[in-house]
Amino acid sequence: MAIGVGLLGLGTVGAGVAAILMGPEGRHPLVGELALQRIAVRDLERPRPLELDPQLLTTSPEAVIDDPAVEIVVEVMGGLEPARSLILRAIAAGKPVVTANKAVIARYGEEIAAAAAARGVYVLIEAAVGGGIPIIEPLKQSLGGNRIQRVSGIINGTTNYILSRMADEGAAYGDVLADAQRLGYAEADPAADVEGHDAADKIAILAGLAYGGPVAREAIATEGIDRLQARDVAYAAQLGYVVKLLAVAQREGEGEPLPLDVRVHPTLLPKHHPLAGVHGVNNAILVEGDPVGRVMFYGPGAGAGPTASAVVADILNIAGIRRVTGSQAGAPLDPLLAASSWRRCELVDGSATSHRNYVRLQTRDEAGVIGRIGSCFGEAGVSIQSIVQFEAREGEAGGGAEIVVITHEVRESAFRSALAAIDALEEVRTVAACLRTL
Repeated sequence: MAIGVGLLGLGTVGAGVAAILMGPEGRHPLVGELALQRIAVRDLERPRPLELDPQLLTTSPEAVIDDPAVEIVVEVMGGLEPARSLILRAIAAGKPVVTANKAVIARYGEEIAAAAAARGVYVLIEAAVGGGIPIIEPLKQSLGGNRIQRVSGIINGTTNYILSRMADEGAAYGDVLADAQRLGYAEADPAADVEGHDAADKIAILAGLAYGGPVAREAIATEGIDRLQARDVAYAAQLGYVVKLLAVAQREGEGEPLPLDVRVHPTLLPKHHPLAGVHGVNNAILVEGDPVGRVMFYGPGAGAGPTASAVVADILNIAGIRRVTGSQAGAPLDPLLAASSWRRCELVDGSATSHRNYVRLQTRDEAGVIGRIGSCFGEAGVSIQSIVQFEAREGEAGGGAEIVVITHEVRESAFRSALAAIDALEEVRTVAACLRTL
């Protein structure tokens, strides 16, 4: 007998999932045992990219969940509500859930996981991070024997496209964003992408899986690329770096709860770094662990095909378990597939973490300025890797100079103390940019 699937949403991803389920030829034989039973849509009359039996469609997502022929619920609506409530309704009905909704999982993952564990059903989320890149299951299973030290990634395709264009063409941020919107890579309201919120949702999920405990999404330090200037991308290139929006989750010691540093920000990467060559709308996640070392997962991070591929992979996981065991709600769950939390984690105070930094200062062009800046860094205990003076751009008021400093690794509190002293110097007009550096 076929395994009934119910879809909540028939947008870009939902249509991609439906297309796979309706065209099983050449795929794993289990795909042919999956049958679309009900699909919730907003508008019954809207044109669809594929032909569907009108009787499959309904405007009531609750009707999809409550349909006895639906055995697996797939949530691809997006947004926080009603998606969260619908996921919980499906769990309460004893139906496993597959979701691509990173916003819901990042904020309500603990609540959803607890409900799923209590009811004995799976909630699988491979499509929530990295589109078609398999990263969720490797973190839950393949890398489970490792002590993960760091997870870092380029996990937002929109910002990576913008930064790639800025680096390749020297184009201004606003101009490239407008192009990205015209091409469909960026939304009309791009805030979730360019301000870093989308990447923060995703790194919250990855951190919870990598380290075994939930991370408070609202506590993740988040900075986007919306204030990044083309000159900093250009200066970085001259100094041997590329700028990427990086999401990072890093172990900061041992203990219970486990201390973590989780953050999202534009970062200078050395050109030889594995993530430096990730261009366009592609994503990549670098996992560093003991004993595996470094492994990188790379590929398309969004889009109908890649994301639908990940959704169907989760459906097949659940369908495969049902075919082998015949298990229903309430049966014991595979602890690796279910990936329940097994310890507590906490985010450390950002001022106590250590990083390398890039700083661009606008100053008067006069003798001794570099020396006084160096003294401020030295008095705060900040070691300088390089300090370079560039001429101010033509047409800028008052001329002057731009000084770019890259520090060695330093405690954040000491770095901020040095910046405050530098900003107070009469010769320094402004601290124009400050970026993390690997």
